[in-house]
Amino acid sequence: MELRTRDARRLAISSQHLDGPGAPGVGEVLNTLRCLQLDPITVVAHSHHLVLRSRLRTYDPAELDTLLWDERRLFEYWAHAASIVLTEDYPLHQALMRIYPAGKSAYGRRVAEFLHGNGALREHILDRLRDSGPLPAGAFEDRSTVGWVSGGWTTGHNVERMLDVLWFRGEIMVASRTGGKRLWDLASRCLPAGLDRAPLAEAEIVTRSAEHALRALGVARRADIEQHFVRDRYPGLTEVLAILVEAGRVVPVALEKDPTPWYVHADRLPLLAAITAGDWTPRTTLLSPFDNLICDRARAQRLWDFEFRTEMYVPKAKRRYGYYVLPILHGDRLIGRVAPRVDRRRGVLEFEGVYAEPGAPARAGTAVRRAIAELARFTGAERVEYSGPIPEPWRAALIRN
Repeated sequence: MELRTRDARRLAISSQHLDGPGAPGVGEVLNTLRCLQLDPITVVAHSHHLVLRSRLRTYDPAELDTLLWDERRLFEYWAHAASIVLTEDYPLHQALMRIYPAGKSAYGRRVAEFLHGNGALREHILDRLRDSGPLPAGAFEDRSTVGWVSGGWTTGHNVERMLDVLWFRGEIMVASRTGGKRLWDLASRCLPAGLDRAPLAEAEIVTRSAEHALRALGVARRADIEQHFVRDRYPGLTEVLAILVEAGRVVPVALEKDPTPWYVHADRLPLLAAITAGDWTPRTTLLSPFDNLICDRARAQRLWDFEFRTEMYVPKAKRRYGYYVLPILHGDRLIGRVAPRVDRRRGVLEFEGVYAEPGAPARAGTAVRRAIAELARFTGAERVEYSGPIPEPWRAALIRN
């Protein structure tokens, strides 16, 4: 089967509920994406809320809190980054819990030395949680004998480092959040009582994870699967894909002008058939900088010819676009980006700049304006202001009264 690039893009977008009117509920989106990347920056809103907002007809962040903290259908763990993941996928994430720290890399050996040299700190944390949890990081004494050393700001943050290590190992979990700060507790108290925690064989973990990743991606190369969902945790993926192809669960496809093998999950074939028949409804929306569609920057450039990187940690004078930049998805193209921030005191969604990609349609201005208005409503902003550059073809649509 050969795919046109346009249809591959549309399949990827539709697989992630970014086409048409949007998905009806949070559960449907989460069942597809399997993870929402966490990020502490809130110049607009938390990234995981932006990811859901862009995909849903209506979205109330309280829905996610209910699933996380009341129903325990989700929990926080490391997927391709620190993320919100599905509790039903706990057996897949156990693969990392069982081996962490692996000790094969220099960093892994350093973590292992820190863990093994600080048994008193580990036991202190576990005892405090057992007696009084859930607790914030500040509730624990630094009883380390081996200090944590890094090339960054975490040097000497021994309690926080140990909490992270125990979290990776699955010994503790985030029980809830207060004001954005994590409250920790023993994992046994945070997981539903009926959850099956029996370890799975490695091949089964890789098979399930690869199928989840491929369904979410829509169409992907082996390297794209490696970078999605449980990033870099697919040992033996080549053999697993061969078995899935033989079983008819995965179908190889050829993308025009690309000699690399691509794959489509069998569950996405009806959707692909509709797309190639012309049954596809576009939508225009603004994506989080950490959106699942573009979290693999190399894939975003390969499939959409869209170069994207975050500039939060780039000195202001060296930024090309802005501190917090949201790509513009317009139909099956990424046509530009915006650099917004919310001034909550004034109730304003301010744009430091709006930028169009070369060849972006001039008539897209009205659709971009609607997408901006949707974001403003979500953030509670009462008006929109522009303080930076605006593409001339879009100016009249964006700044009209």
